[in-house]
Amino acid sequence: MSYRAWFQCINPACGKTFPLNSVVYQCTGCHSLLEVQHDLNALKARTPAQWKELFERRYKSNEWPYGSGVWGKKEWVLPEIAAENVVSLYEGGTNLFWAERFGKVIGVSDLWIKLCGNTHSGSFKDLGMTVLVSQVKQMISEGAPIKAVACASTGDTSAALATYCAAAGIPSIVLLPRGKISLAQLIQPVSNAALVLYLDTDFDGCMKLVQEITRDETLYLANSMNSLRVEGQKTVGIEIVQQFDWEVPDVMIIPGGNLGNVSALGKGLSMMKDLGVISKLPRIVVAQAERANPLYRSYLRNFETFEPIQAQKTLASAIQIGNPVSVEKAIRTLKQFNGIVEQATEEELADAAALGDRTGMFNCPHTGVALAVLMKLLKSGKVDRSEKVVVISTAHGLKFVEMKVKYHQKELDFPCRYANEPIELPARLDAVKEALKQALADQKRFEL
Repeated sequence: MSYRAWFQCINPACGKTFPLNSVVYQCTGCHSLLEVQHDLNALKARTPAQWKELFERRYKSNEWPYGSGVWGKKEWVLPEIAAENVVSLYEGGTNLFWAERFGKVIGVSDLWIKLCGNTHSGSFKDLGMTVLVSQVKQMISEGAPIKAVACASTGDTSAALATYCAAAGIPSIVLLPRGKISLAQLIQPVSNAALVLYLDTDFDGCMKLVQEITRDETLYLANSMNSLRVEGQKTVGIEIVQQFDWEVPDVMIIPGGNLGNVSALGKGLSMMKDLGVISKLPRIVVAQAERANPLYRSYLRNFETFEPIQAQKTLASAIQIGNPVSVEKAIRTLKQFNGIVEQATEEELADAAALGDRTGMFNCPHTGVALAVLMKLLKSGKVDRSEKVVVISTAHGLKFVEMKVKYHQKELDFPCRYANEPIELPARLDAVKEALKQALADQKRFEL
């Protein structure tokens, strides 16, 4: 069976189409964003049962490139790409675990965490970057004069881009806001030989500049306004359902910054429903930091208007974005999925991340935002305690150790309720025994 895909304008009144090997990020007619569309009639030639069987057979196999969590769904993602042009580090396939102890603490019994940070560069951005860089490699093989791939980033996008470009042998350029990303996020593209431009601005400023430089068609734009990224990232929702033996959870909570991840999550789930693989859709919750919350403000106005803001410094640095490029797609997704947007303060997100850590997690601050939002929605009754809930953890906590150190040393602007400072002692047996006696006598030290 021959499958095909193309770019299409998201504006229903326009609907202009472009081939996937075009260097185009917005509609040339009405300037709306684009999305990748698939020939659903061709895909429907396989039954839902046949798709499930195919995806199960490929999952985490050694058959190139299908063992990847993304490329195992190749027909639904980038069907026409040649296998030799796929740039994959076997991304995806990340664990979905039952957060039993944390769930008991906050009062929900069916809570699951999808650890998207347990992938090659440490964040869910790998899912989209494997698709984008693979398409670039194919375009170069067809004669396209692309010299490098460029992105603006709050850290994770740049790490993923540099990683996949290094694997492909394609130069990468990353624009980063100076002092607004973690050291671990900065050193990733440096280590992967990217050209790192460290700029005195915020993410929104970097985004404006990268859009300008990629007007030169020899520099290919890798931010999520390029809908190839969404095609890879949409597999996270598909994979979650597959991991639940093709049953759909009730609620999915995802941190929101530039908002490409929100629309990607919805796109994958919608595709499953359109092809008859699932019969219902979950509710999608977008979790924002209070200091970078333009979508939350729009949600309070029933999405009647959207106004960009100047995002303030937040511990959740990867979502410190005040003018998200994918807002139109995100709002459309939330309307389709009976969506909710909620926010978390700095104290709420830091405490939620630390509380989760005390039950065996190791959370990035953005996962802390999602956990804090879940706690608020349970308290308000907007999420029922009997529902099956999935929190999408977007990055690995090891990328944000500076934030965790400050929390446990109580160097932040709030009490740090779950701080756990090391006990400094002389290297003497009596001192160690006395410390153990005191600590073990204080059972509250180990309580949640």
